[in-house]
Amino acid sequence: MPWSVALRETAKAGLVPARELSDPRRAVRGALAVALVVFPVLAVAGTGPATSAAMGGFIAGTATFQRTFRPRASIAVGAGLGLGISTFLGYAAVGVPGAFPVLLAVWSFAAGMIWAVGPTGGTVAATTISVMLVVVQLPVSLITALGHGLLCALGGAVQALVTLLWPVDRWRGHRDALADTYAELGDYARRLRYDPVAGIDPEPFMTARRAGALTNWQARHRPPEMRGLRAVAEHIRPTLAALADPAVGAPADGPGRDLAREILAAAAEFLDAVAAAVRAGEAVRPPSTTPALTLAEAAESPELTGAARRAAKRLASQLSKAAGALDRQDRSVVQTAPQLRRPSLVKIVPVGFQTVRRQLQPRSAVFQHAVRMSGVVTLSYLAARPLGLHHGYWAPLTAAMVMRPDFAQTFSRGVARLAGTVAGVVVTTAVVQLLHPGAWLSTALAVVCICGAYLTIRTGYAFTTACVSSYVVFLLGLQADPLETAVERVLLTLLGGAIALGAYALFPTWQTARLAERLAEWIAAAGRYGAAVLEAYGDPAGRDDRGVRDALLDSREARAELLEAIERADAEPVKHADRLPEISRKQLDKARTAVGLLARSAVLLEAHLPGRDSPRVPGAADFAEELKYATAIAAAGVLIGETVDFSGLREAYARWDGYPVGSAIPGYEDRTAVARAGAKMMLQALGDLEKAVRPRRVPSGT
Repeated sequence: MPWSVALRETAKAGLVPARELSDPRRAVRGALAVALVVFPVLAVAGTGPATSAAMGGFIAGTATFQRTFRPRASIAVGAGLGLGISTFLGYAAVGVPGAFPVLLAVWSFAAGMIWAVGPTGGTVAATTISVMLVVVQLPVSLITALGHGLLCALGGAVQALVTLLWPVDRWRGHRDALADTYAELGDYARRLRYDPVAGIDPEPFMTARRAGALTNWQARHRPPEMRGLRAVAEHIRPTLAALADPAVGAPADGPGRDLAREILAAAAEFLDAVAAAVRAGEAVRPPSTTPALTLAEAAESPELTGAARRAAKRLASQLSKAAGALDRQDRSVVQTAPQLRRPSLVKIVPVGFQTVRRQLQPRSAVFQHAVRMSGVVTLSYLAARPLGLHHGYWAPLTAAMVMRPDFAQTFSRGVARLAGTVAGVVVTTAVVQLLHPGAWLSTALAVVCICGAYLTIRTGYAFTTACVSSYVVFLLGLQADPLETAVERVLLTLLGGAIALGAYALFPTWQTARLAERLAEWIAAAGRYGAAVLEAYGDPAGRDDRGVRDALLDSREARAELLEAIERADAEPVKHADRLPEISRKQLDKARTAVGLLARSAVLLEAHLPGRDSPRVPGAADFAEELKYATAIAAAGVLIGETVDFSGLREAYARWDGYPVGSAIPGYEDRTAVARAGAKMMLQALGDLEKAVRPRRVPSGT
């Protein structure tokens, strides 16, 4: 889209409130933790040390509001340690001529690289830059620098302690993630009644998996009714698809299709009841018209035969397991899969280091963001120095807080920060002019503003920034002329935001240019998933269930990354045709549909995986190997703009189709037909992909 449209839309996004407040109890808890550390330090050591302690407590509390499933006390401790180190290093460098800009550049680069670990780590790392810039404005000696750093860490420790002693909905995020998965399954079952090839949103499943990875402490204290439900949901999804699809499930019409629709409707109501029970932490209360026993009886009906009957019986069993997992009297069905482990903060440090090191290459988007972050923050700091303003740190602080790896978030946060800063400074100036608060009243007002920031952290960045601006002003105090100080802060916010946006114009990392790469990754991942499922048909005794599951997760993750890249690309001020020569946007949309059908075909086959004692399906393993090879070559072709050709895969299917099907073993012929039907759907999907990504003809003379 044009720059004017992109800037207008992103600015609007930054100013529109989300109409959602944080839990007031959590907001009060966070502000209370800050008060417990700042007032004693103020009484004993004065305003300077109290400022350091308050900064540490506030930022550590902010970290606990990030979307994460890690124990929030450990996040507060980690944030406090990072703040303490950054504060000490900043104090140590600010007294050495020329050392602080160098430290600022290096630290900003490191903070930008932390985005490789995840958005929570990247956000917390960015806040350490802001604290370093604010706190070092207080005149201290090198000897007391360590004390200020320890006070920042103390603020984080107190925040962690209060979080432990006053738990507020500790498992709410985990419950919501799991409940959203079952709610999506219910909606999916309803859609399948009228559209047998309907798609499903994989995002709830990905979120539930992230929530299902627990630390040792969480695994010991987790509510027992939540165990095993995620794994059951993962198995219900392909079973629903297998029952509804005419190719491998219920017939396209007739009594069998009518019965399948009834089963899907009953399953949808039952899944809704499971979702409600998960949110409330209660036993399942299914509607009286759809008990699990009715589903089991329907599965035995003569209208369903072969693969459709197997899918219906499996669905009834899986729903019974879900209900049993929530029944506090029945714990025999809850342990359906190995527990996902989340490493502690100590153990995750080397893992995070390796993750960051892998991103240390010029083509990496994280590396480019880190370079841009370092340059923008340092340039903002140096640009504000010649102005001689007392609050010159506000420009690099703005740049550090608004910079994000993508254009849309950076610009929307920049506009929101300007609006929030103006509102916060104006209100704070009026309060100071009217009340003339001393140190104790200013600190109390700062704590109130901290509570407001926590309360509005989900409402929008502009509202949170208004509270944060007021809190910083109260904490550091105002000059003799409050109006002059307000004007300075607004101008410096404009300076920092302008430099941040200008960096994107001069050194962009457009997601549009990465769409072909993301599509290629999904093609290869979906091919590996389909191959893993077919290999299980070719060798049931030696099938690798973990390999199939990992391949599914890789395909799901690759699809999510493509969709996220498309969403970000839509907000970028760049024409797709100019930035994406390998494939047009129309081709990309068609290719997404084709790869989605490929992945869905593999899901259908996974729902009918044969038991380990089942006979081999001849030809399945050979086709699986050719599928993996062909999709890998196709992914490379998409990247370099070459023609994608699946003729070799068609030949492999033709050879497989010539194998005899008949056998005296019960169920052999049916499973062979299911495997071939799924492979045929994969081949059709890849044929659509072949047409979609055919290289465009560039007119001569262009």
